[in-house]
Amino acid sequence: MEHNSGLPGPISVFLADDNLIVREGVRALINARRDLKVVGVAADYDELVAGADATEPQVIVTDIRMPPTFSREGIDAAREVRKRHPGTGVVVLSQYEEPEYAVALLAEGSSGYGYLLKDHVAEGSQLVDAIRTVATGGTALDPSIVEALVAPVVPAGNLLPAEEELLGLIAEGKTIKAIAAIRQVPPEAVADEVDAVFVKLSQSVSGGSQSALRRLRMLHQAIVDREEQGETLSRLLPSGLAAKLRQERRGIGETERVEVTVLMSDIRAYSTIAEHADPSQLAGQLNTHRAAMNQAILGQAGTVMQFVGDAVMAVFGAPFPQPDHADRAVVAALAMHAAQDEINTRWRADGLPPFGLGLGLSTGEAAAALLGSAERLEYTLVGDTVNLSQRLQQLAAPGETVMSEATFKVLRTDVPAIALGAQLVKGRDTPVFAYKIMGER
Repeated sequence: MEHNSGLPGPISVFLADDNLIVREGVRALINARRDLKVVGVAADYDELVAGADATEPQVIVTDIRMPPTFSREGIDAAREVRKRHPGTGVVVLSQYEEPEYAVALLAEGSSGYGYLLKDHVAEGSQLVDAIRTVATGGTALDPSIVEALVAPVVPAGNLLPAEEELLGLIAEGKTIKAIAAIRQVPPEAVADEVDAVFVKLSQSVSGGSQSALRRLRMLHQAIVDREEQGETLSRLLPSGLAAKLRQERRGIGETERVEVTVLMSDIRAYSTIAEHADPSQLAGQLNTHRAAMNQAILGQAGTVMQFVGDAVMAVFGAPFPQPDHADRAVVAALAMHAAQDEINTRWRADGLPPFGLGLGLSTGEAAAALLGSAERLEYTLVGDTVNLSQRLQQLAAPGETVMSEATFKVLRTDVPAIALGAQLVKGRDTPVFAYKIMGER
């Protein structure tokens, strides 16, 4: 089942709530809109994850507390679905006006997430607007939650101005490392200050509001969870990669030499398509394309490094070694063309412009490194192998894959290909030898 048809038709929604009355009420509210359609329902964590796997909705709408423990199954299930199906929008419905749940939900980044109070769902079009927003990568927070996020948890005057500022940064979702970068001090100093503020606040409420104390504990735990998960890494890096980097304690700028095959994909004449297309229609097509390319690459245990506009960059052989990385890259390339051909057939029938892919594969040594700052890190591959893959994809016509001589020579399986001979490519003084995979068009 496709994640998105690419058409401006109904947005597929999977709904989860253990309360039958609430679930059916929200289902009716969603289905009343022509551009939204509920494709499945669930009553607990397992049903939500399994149902999302089966239906691959564009958006899931879920309660926070569901069986078996009635704690935060909805948030945990939403994270699991996003891990399995990147790009799925999430709207969490809650009867609790406690911002710490929102902090926990947004711990891995706010893009494509929404948090609404159940009491407000029936007011106007808040829910349907949130579904539409997260479906396109936006963020939708209930106004009362936004207000609570920046409101003090104890009466004003108990904290010093600097402490109020620190609490505000925490409520905004900043990690300790991010706050340290803003203040230009060591993370250890910020961590100590955070602990001191929470101790002070806990003492202030110890004889009074237990709900305030509970909020403090939940907020503190959310921050700890986010730090442990590596908020920026977990959000920006492919599944499993953030854990590897944290375990190895890789430093910023520290490089690792890896033997890899790099795949570069580009949509031919994309600028012309964009010039004449409706923006919302094109966004739907691009989302469908990316989901299919992501699935093809992950199907061969590749790592999607980045989507940049209409381009896709993936690597095989890093961050985890793969002796057959070149073969995996070729199979992935074939799967990408096949998936796009299937999508194009539907698009042509609906009067939409097809996407023609040109792919380039290059094998060799590259340097893998964490680049950026303590506040924002990216896992990057650099080197001639990466550059060459980009140049080779420029030689590929729509529906074709061009690979380097190095890729062709290390293949363990027989891949029909034709030698293109010496090719002059931009940025190189000497010609390169390349091969075009046969039978793709």
